[in-house]
Amino acid sequence: MGLTEQFIHEAETYSANNYHPLPIVIQKAEGCWVWDVENRKYMDMLSAYSALSHGHRHPKIIKALIAQANKLTLTSRAFHNDQMGRFLKLLVEMSGMEMALPMNTGAEAVETAIKTVRKWGYKVKGVSDGKAEIIACSNNFHGRTTTIVGFSTEKQYKDGFGPFTPGFKVIPFDDTDALKNAITPNTVGFMVEPIQGEGGIIVPHKGYLKKAFEICRQNKVLLIADEIQTGLGRTGKLFAYEYDGIVPDMIIVGKALGGGVYPVSAVISSRDILGVFNPGDHGSTFGGNPLGAAAGIAALEVIRDEKLSDQAFEKGNYFIDQLEKIKSPHVKEVRGKGLLIGVEIKVSSGTARPYCEKLMQEGLLAKETHHQVIRFAPPLIITKDEIDWAIERIQKILQ
Repeated sequence: MGLTEQFIHEAETYSANNYHPLPIVIQKAEGCWVWDVENRKYMDMLSAYSALSHGHRHPKIIKALIAQANKLTLTSRAFHNDQMGRFLKLLVEMSGMEMALPMNTGAEAVETAIKTVRKWGYKVKGVSDGKAEIIACSNNFHGRTTTIVGFSTEKQYKDGFGPFTPGFKVIPFDDTDALKNAITPNTVGFMVEPIQGEGGIIVPHKGYLKKAFEICRQNKVLLIADEIQTGLGRTGKLFAYEYDGIVPDMIIVGKALGGGVYPVSAVISSRDILGVFNPGDHGSTFGGNPLGAAAGIAALEVIRDEKLSDQAFEKGNYFIDQLEKIKSPHVKEVRGKGLLIGVEIKVSSGTARPYCEKLMQEGLLAKETHHQVIRFAPPLIITKDEIDWAIERIQKILQ
């Protein structure tokens, strides 16, 4: 048994069977590249689902993490620390909001947004207690908690996990008429991904979010943009909702916020909306911890100073253009924005998984989503030469 097989055997012996990873064991990484335990080199085209937008082990982020680890790692929220306020100030200034509530994982931030919008509905909008409704979209992916999977339309995500939390309505994505028809006096929020990432890199029609925002505003409903995967530069703007020229009532961020070194998430909103919380209403032992906050500060500064949004816009357009030039009998469509790109494989050509496995053999790591789509979402620091290197291998496999 080789080294790779040993590590995989160990993991599969002691880990619950909840993932189906590609058969590679990574031991080190830098920038856009990773090395396996047998010292083979691969390009990372997944970026840990956008958590590694800055690339692996960005020097500034690693430096900030180590410096903070040498001073203070955790206080809990029972005490103040000297990093959280600075982190949240930078986050709200960059996003044009007023307040933020820090958490750890994306799912926790989504749960926080649900609590926020419901409490706002009762305390501000005046919905009767226990009657608040939140609208979500089919094909959504907002996380894995029992509440969140309860309004998923993916059967596997719900299988065996009920009963589920009431209070959610699901409508088709990219359908503003359905949104208008679903709203009642009890509707408090509309939660939506500007681009559905896990759903297969589904990009809505131009103006969808703008129209949805107008409908929400007319009905005193809060628009909640889940930018966990699309935010912080990934799609070529700091936030994907900017393409429609709106500012949502609430933004959910995570993944890249931790700079690829630590789980950091947050809900960002106005003082009026996040002001519904009182001490003891909600909390998190690790939320806003100094280690995560220091990583978050460095992550945001790198996004700003290295203009990662602009890089994603320019390189994403180039990458999509090169992919569209590949004449493949297996490709149904190329779609995406910035460096969040999906290549949909025709059903007649099988699923996307075997293509990802072949790409791995060529030294390129990508992952399938929704069976038919290969997702290409490299670190935003990728160079044009590295994209050309990748295109050669993608063309070889797709043709």
